[in-house]
Amino acid sequence: MKRAFSQSAKADLNRFIQVFCGNLRVNICLLVFLISLNTQAQPSEKLVKVAIAPDHADWVYNIGDQVKFKVMVTCHNEMVQNVKIRYEVGPELMNAMIKDSAVLKEGSIIIPGGTLHEPGFLRCKIVAEYDGIKYEGVATAAMSPELIKPTAEYPGDFIQFWEKGKRDLATIPMDVKLTLLPERCTELTNVYQANIQNYRIGSRLYGIVCIPKKPGKYPALLKVPGAGVRGYSGDVAMADLGIITLEIGIHGIPVTMDAGVYNDLGRAALDGYMFFNLDDRDKYYYKRVYLGCVRAIDFIFSLPEFDGSNLAVTGGSQGGALSIVTAGLDKRVKYLAAFYPALCDLSGFLLNRAGGWPQMFRDPKEVSKEKIETSKYYDVVNFAKNVKIPGFYSWGYNDPVCPPTSMFSAYNSIMAPKELIIMQETGHWSYPEQNEKSKQWLVRRLIGNQQK
Repeated sequence: MKRAFSQSAKADLNRFIQVFCGNLRVNICLLVFLISLNTQAQPSEKLVKVAIAPDHADWVYNIGDQVKFKVMVTCHNEMVQNVKIRYEVGPELMNAMIKDSAVLKEGSIIIPGGTLHEPGFLRCKIVAEYDGIKYEGVATAAMSPELIKPTAEYPGDFIQFWEKGKRDLATIPMDVKLTLLPERCTELTNVYQANIQNYRIGSRLYGIVCIPKKPGKYPALLKVPGAGVRGYSGDVAMADLGIITLEIGIHGIPVTMDAGVYNDLGRAALDGYMFFNLDDRDKYYYKRVYLGCVRAIDFIFSLPEFDGSNLAVTGGSQGGALSIVTAGLDKRVKYLAAFYPALCDLSGFLLNRAGGWPQMFRDPKEVSKEKIETSKYYDVVNFAKNVKIPGFYSWGYNDPVCPPTSMFSAYNSIMAPKELIIMQETGHWSYPEQNEKSKQWLVRRLIGNQQK
C-alpha cells in the first residue's frame, strides 16, 4: 500500500465528485457542521420544563408492580400552577393503555400508570400547554428488564451463512489506497483517508485512519458509524494517546467530500438504505456493511504499526449494532463499547412489542415471509449470542428510536463479561460523562494491556 497522495485515490474522488456534484471541493467547515446536525445530541434547554419520573428512584419495578409517575411543570425553576396537561401511558411504541388529562393546580401531580404482566417498559408521555405553547415530557419505567427475552429466531445455519461470507471476503484483495490529509494531521498523528476493496471486486470501503507518528507498535480502535450518510473526521484525539483509530463509512463512497453530496445522497440514492433488498438474505444492504466491518479489521491487521493483538470496536445506534455484530463475527476483536444499539430484536412488532430500529415490521403492509426470514440473519440479538469478549454498554430508558426492550433483548443474550451503565432519563443521546466513561474503559484495556 502507498502512503502518499495516491493518484488513483485522487482520480476516484474526482470522478465521484464530478458525477454527483460537478466541481465541488471538500469544505471542512461544512463537513463539521453536517456531522453536528446528524449527531444525536442532548436536548436543548427550554423555559418551561415538564419533569416526569417513576416513583422508584432507579425507575425499575418487578412485573405486576403498580407504577406511579410524578409530574411537575416549572418555569424559571418555579412550579407553574393551574397548567393543563394531557397524558398517555402504555408499553413503549405501542398503543396507550391510559389516556387522560388533568390540571396541575399546585404545579405537580402523581399519575397512576398501571403495570405490565411481562418484562418490558411502561412509558408515560405528557403534553403541557403554557402561554399558548406546548411542551412535552416522557419517562419510562422498567419492568424486570433482566428477564426480557428476544423474539428473534436463531437460524439453524446462521454460523454457516456468515462463515461462508467471510470466506468469500477473504478471496477479495484489499487493494488499499491511502491518501494523506495533511490539514488534519497533528504533531503526534498522521491522518489518511483509507480506500479499501470490500466484499466483491469493485466495491469499496472508505474511512479515516489515524496513526501515531512515533515509531512503535500500537493497539487499535475501530469506530463504526451511526445511521445516515455523512463524512467523517477520524478520531485524532485517541490516536494522539497512542491508539491507531479507523473510523469507517458504510456506503462505499469517500468520506471527505462536501456536505452537500451526502445530503443529496441521503435524500435520494441512499434514502431508506436499511430496507434495500430486505427480501433476500444474500442481497440485503447490510451484508456489505457487516462484511465491511470484517474487511476494516483485515486492514488494521495489515498495518505495520498495529501490535497485532489489542483491538476494540465502538459506536452508537447503528454503530452500537455494528459493534456487537463485529465482535460476534470476528474473533480478532478483543473489546467492544456500544451505545444504544439499533437493529435489535427486529421481529418484536410481530409479537405486539417494541422492535429495534429501523422498526421494519411496525407496518403490517410491509411484512412478508421473505423479509422476516432475512431479518433473522442480520438481527443483533443473534450476533450477541456469539459475543465472547468483555463489553461496555450504555443507554437510557426514554429512547424513542432504539426502544430499551429491544436493547435488553440483545444485552441479556450476551454471556460474556459485560458492564451496563443506564442513564434512565436519556433518549437517543448520551451525556458527556457516558462518553468519557466509555473512553476511559477502552483506553484502560487497550493501552493498559499493551503495557503488561
